[in-house]
Amino acid sequence: MYQYYNGYVIREGVEGISGEVLRSLYERIGWVGSALPVWQSEKFEFAFANSAWGFTVWHGDELVGMVRVISDRMMFASIHDLMVVEGHRKKGIGRKLVELCLQKMPHGAWSAQTDPENYEFYKLCGFEMPDNAQATLTYNGFLKARADGHR
Repeated sequence: MYQYYNGYVIREGVEGISGEVLRSLYERIGWVGSALPVWQSEKFEFAFANSAWGFTVWHGDELVGMVRVISDRMMFASIHDLMVVEGHRKKGIGRKLVELCLQKMPHGAWSAQTDPENYEFYKLCGFEMPDNAQATLTYNGFLKARADGHR
């Protein structure tokens, strides 16, 4: 499915986007360094393709944003890797991507994997910070990978 939004094309689906194209987006956002070996580009393609849902945002032939969702497709879902390239932000794209995600499972329990500087954005999208937010434990292996020089 494609839809037009403020001069952009938003594509639904997790197939058919190469690891190199996805990796380039992660690099432009600053989430991955250019020192990552090229052969690891495939992990971006696999991660996106194995997500429950995904949306990409295109400006002409350029990938300028995306979001992917990890979910059981019935009760629980988590938004991951919501990103929009600088220069294309503040145009409602991120909010539109969250809206499209929530439409996939409007009555489910959603969470967002994000940093504190994005909390206000997610609140604007209808998310709430639970009182017991400190009760969730995480292990972020990608931080160890970065420290070990693998990311």
